[in-house]
Amino acid sequence: MSMAAETGSESTARRGAGGHDVIRVRGARENNLKDVSVDLPKRQLTVFTGVSGSGKSSLVFGTVAAESQRLINETYSAFVQGFLPTLARPEVDVLDGLTTAIVVDQQRLGGDVRSTVGTVTDANAMLRILFSRLGQPHVGPPAAFSFNVPSVRASGAITVERGGGRTVRQTFTRTGGMCPRCEGRGTVSDLDLTQLFDDSKSIAQGAITIPGWKADSFWTVRVYAESGFLDPHKPIREFTAQERHDFLHREPTRVKVEGVNLTYEGLIPKVQKSFLAKDREAMQPHVRAFVDRAVTFTACPECGGTRLGEAARSARIGGVNIADACAMQISDLAEWVRGLDEPSVAPLLDKLHQTLASFVEIGLGYLSLDRPSGTLSGGEAQRVKMLRHLGSPLTDVTYVFDEPTTGLHPHDVRRMNDLLLRLRDKGNTVLVVEHKPDTIAIADHVVDLGPGAGAAGGAVCFEGTVEGLRASGTVTGRHLADRVALKETVRTPTGRLPIRGASTHNLRDVDVDIPLGVLVVVTGVAGSGKSSLVHGSIPAGAGVVSVDQGPIRGSRRSNPATYTGLLDPVRKAFAKANGVKPALFSANSEGACPGCNGAGVVYVDLAMMAGVATVCEECEGRRFEASVLEYRLGGRDIAEVLAMPVTEAREFFGDGEARTPAARAILDRLADVGLGYLTLGQPLSTLSGGERQRLRLATHLGTEGGVYVLDEPTAGLHLADVGQLLGLLDRLVDAGKSVLVVEHHLAVVAHADWVVDLGPGAGHDGGRIVFEGTPAALAAARSTRTGEHLAAYIGG
Repeated sequence: MSMAAETGSESTARRGAGGHDVIRVRGARENNLKDVSVDLPKRQLTVFTGVSGSGKSSLVFGTVAAESQRLINETYSAFVQGFLPTLARPEVDVLDGLTTAIVVDQQRLGGDVRSTVGTVTDANAMLRILFSRLGQPHVGPPAAFSFNVPSVRASGAITVERGGGRTVRQTFTRTGGMCPRCEGRGTVSDLDLTQLFDDSKSIAQGAITIPGWKADSFWTVRVYAESGFLDPHKPIREFTAQERHDFLHREPTRVKVEGVNLTYEGLIPKVQKSFLAKDREAMQPHVRAFVDRAVTFTACPECGGTRLGEAARSARIGGVNIADACAMQISDLAEWVRGLDEPSVAPLLDKLHQTLASFVEIGLGYLSLDRPSGTLSGGEAQRVKMLRHLGSPLTDVTYVFDEPTTGLHPHDVRRMNDLLLRLRDKGNTVLVVEHKPDTIAIADHVVDLGPGAGAAGGAVCFEGTVEGLRASGTVTGRHLADRVALKETVRTPTGRLPIRGASTHNLRDVDVDIPLGVLVVVTGVAGSGKSSLVHGSIPAGAGVVSVDQGPIRGSRRSNPATYTGLLDPVRKAFAKANGVKPALFSANSEGACPGCNGAGVVYVDLAMMAGVATVCEECEGRRFEASVLEYRLGGRDIAEVLAMPVTEAREFFGDGEARTPAARAILDRLADVGLGYLTLGQPLSTLSGGERQRLRLATHLGTEGGVYVLDEPTAGLHLADVGQLLGLLDRLVDAGKSVLVVEHHLAVVAHADWVVDLGPGAGHDGGRIVFEGTPAALAAARSTRTGEHLAAYIGG
């Protein structure tokens, strides 16, 4: 550790001597941390830096925040703890001075079809109360304006147990706001029956073509064939009207097939329950492809996509109904609420306006309350979560942020910095994991981890002030002042991809020609229409490979080898070399250790206490049964191969007895995106956000396509890794690909051959092309916000 680091650490310790002014961490060993000991000053802004995978999240989220939340949960009764998530104590010797931790991470908000920006922020709840009080005509209580509440009517005889008791006729009604046609979803789905079955065949001939429906399964095909409602040997197109109705629409009916009681149901409602009720992103790829082919979603014709019933839409305040209010851009809605003057609901109006003004202040004024929450980016979701904390009267709280500037234009980063400083100035401790120099610059205290990633990281390289970091000589300190120069010459396009009349979301009939064969960057402030232009307007069939910000999914059994498909050629190579089945070399199949079922650890559930995971005694954590580990390839068993880092595995599968070109190609892509330090069998649950983003990128690099569309590939990247990413983009272009990047990072903008800048603002203030041309021309013109920041960047 440098002298500056030691001095900073000593002064921090002195401030905490005899008091409770620091959070003391001693001997942290979570994930790759190597007995890390730091003192984090309270009521200050501490930024954690370091290359992706260096241990920042393990220290901040996996140690400090996790232990704070675990201790808070322990204050509840055993009964209440049974309903809370069980959290294991982090691997750390001492944690002193903890305060209540509020974690504001980049986890996507719930993707439920009825979840909107308004519902997750309680803004909708306040609007419902407002319309129930002031709306004309009056239609009912707040629930009458909720698209999650259906209207209910019931009547019947009830017995009143009073005196001798008597039976009376009673009627019950509840007015809800849910549209009965779409059930509050805003969309209705139509099934393409040709994707469900081939009507030229009979059921016995395999007419049903739904993925996973096997001819010998009681619960799928056989229940139709042997139900007695239809002839299984008659082509479906020859069914009578009754048979067709029974086949497609029959209500659930109990039937007996070979002595087994089953429920028969029409094909359409069965498919709707089996597929349409599930989150599309959670489906297996082949099932998702089937749903995309078979199902079309259109706006509900009865409610026009507003999700609300006719009664809820009829009540108005000054000519505006609640659907109109939710569809407004939030900045406009805030102005509308401010213009309402009604003393009877004055406190409600003040609170609602304060909430809406916070949206604008945090840079989300371009959203609308009816925007589905599942469509928000990780950065947008994180800022939405911040809303509830901005006006909070709580002090002496520890706020933990995971790269809060993700997805923000440099113009908006300053606003985010002001919000972080305001939280600190209220007497709170603010811990931020961040790579952006502009946010590192405002820190009171910096902790730099590294020096490398994975096994090469996990140590504190520097602890002190920003000035000390600049002079420290660490990887972060050396790259803090990095600037990417403008290209002296830019590439010449090989063609054009025309986009005409783009009007998705806030785009205003945009016409633009995207140059092909070059590196194109689409930029602009958050909400200006970049993603709408790139993901929503590029014509179909253009050979586009899109890498968006969707999260990668996987259980604790998933790892880079399984996620990228690397394990398939590796298993086949082992099988061929040893003359056995490939399934033996999968820890999720025949080769799994019987003691832990291939997990490597045994989980013990301790009810309301945290579960305990212990290394399996049979396989010693290697996940495979002993007989499988006797088979070798190139002198290594399968467990030893999965323990290799990517860089070592590249050499292993590159030549010699273990030479496997298919595996080497996947490993090359992992190395290209800067993940050479990852081990092949490392669980996905231990990867940082930046590592997951690059893992997704690596899997798509092998996809055939002429145009690569990347959505903010610098998310989670350290300053030192940006240069490697730019090299990768250059190699793609030099290989004949066209690369289109949606990006705010000025280093990527400066390195582009062509820039498309959208704006000038967000929401309805954006949606227009404000600049097209080279980065040099953009910086020279200074005519847009991006141009101003780019000029300052290259001049700095």
